[in-house]
Amino acid sequence: MSRLFTSESVTEGHPDKIADQVSDAVVDAVLERGPGGRVACETLVTTDFALIAGEMRSEDTAGGANGGEHPLDIPRLVRKTMLDAGYTRSEYGIDGQTCQVLVKLDRQSPEIAAAVDPGEGEDAKPLGAGDQGMMFGFACDDTPELMPAPISVAHALVRGLSRARRESDIPWLRPDGKSQVTFEYGDDWRPRRIRTVVLSAQHDPDIPRERLESELMDMVVRPALPQRFLPGGDGQVTFHINPSGSFVRGGPHGDAGLTGRKIIVDTYGGFGRHGGGAFSGKDATKVDRSGAYAARWAARNLVAAGAAARCEVQLAYAIGVAEPVQVWVDSFGTAAGGLTDRDLSHAVREVFDFRPESIIRDLGLDAPVFAPTAAFGHFGRAPRAVKRGGRTVQLFGWERTNRVDDLAAALKLPSREVVSVAG
Repeated sequence: MSRLFTSESVTEGHPDKIADQVSDAVVDAVLERGPGGRVACETLVTTDFALIAGEMRSEDTAGGANGGEHPLDIPRLVRKTMLDAGYTRSEYGIDGQTCQVLVKLDRQSPEIAAAVDPGEGEDAKPLGAGDQGMMFGFACDDTPELMPAPISVAHALVRGLSRARRESDIPWLRPDGKSQVTFEYGDDWRPRRIRTVVLSAQHDPDIPRERLESELMDMVVRPALPQRFLPGGDGQVTFHINPSGSFVRGGPHGDAGLTGRKIIVDTYGGFGRHGGGAFSGKDATKVDRSGAYAARWAARNLVAAGAAARCEVQLAYAIGVAEPVQVWVDSFGTAAGGLTDRDLSHAVREVFDFRPESIIRDLGLDAPVFAPTAAFGHFGRAPRAVKRGGRTVQLFGWERTNRVDDLAAALKLPSREVVSVAG
């Protein structure tokens, strides 16, 4: 018996993604001033208007607390994000050069700060979790990046759409766009083939329908579809290209955008569970973000080590408490060599330190590394080292498979079961 599963993705010009990118630009700007910065930032965008609200604490170059009296040029960050996403003309409904920007950022709650901060001297304690909650990390061997196939292909489609617009391969494209991919799976939950592809692309007025469909199919859709998931060619796939017809009015002009409304796009396309907390706009003391990154790191390494074909790592925290109150692995019955979920859970606890301070250290999350995560998904991206503010930082450090050997040793896996995965 076959079954179907569908995931979607969106471009960086989608209104919710604009909001995510603005919020993460604020996080990075604060962290550039010092690793002690704290941010919980929400963004709303609509026609010719952006509102940035929340709480923050930044450090100046001398390391002093800056509280809510921030010297950051938030409107400049907003405008740059809009322009980088392609909103450069008033006819798009919002222009990064001229839109109205309202900033309402207050000082971080001193009660939260007291619960989270490590303190000094006799009051020293481990850095506590910035909130309570549960976080999930997922990995599977469906794709080279150890991501579910539907979200992997959905991301490839919108990346191709964005690239075609930015490089002017399709000059009539505008910034907003969405994709959706339906896969057929077998009883073993292995992806067999792509069944349906939906692509909606914002465009200039008066583009003939035939030209729109032809150029999108040839330059965006077909190059993004992996041949291994097209066993009979793409003639067996149902395609819906701009199925609503005209899509001229889009972005924040077509729909208001808010931070955190694309959490399924940000993660596993619905294939893995989600704790409910958004990522963008939060520094790494907020375990909604850092805990989810650490859980993905652990799940990815488990699958790369050959410990399971598919697994989900769940963490849970109490606010102000460093140690997670739960660490558990669900392998969905795919654990290798007679291993149990309890075995995998014990190994993960042994190999990974899930205290927030350790996650921040091990993944380099006290640096300005978050803005690149805010479009095209937080997971399944190639880790890379870049220069930020005179220092080398690791982008997507949670995608490294650098604990494979430790997990294999903890689980006593035969060497033949250890899988080498790039990253």
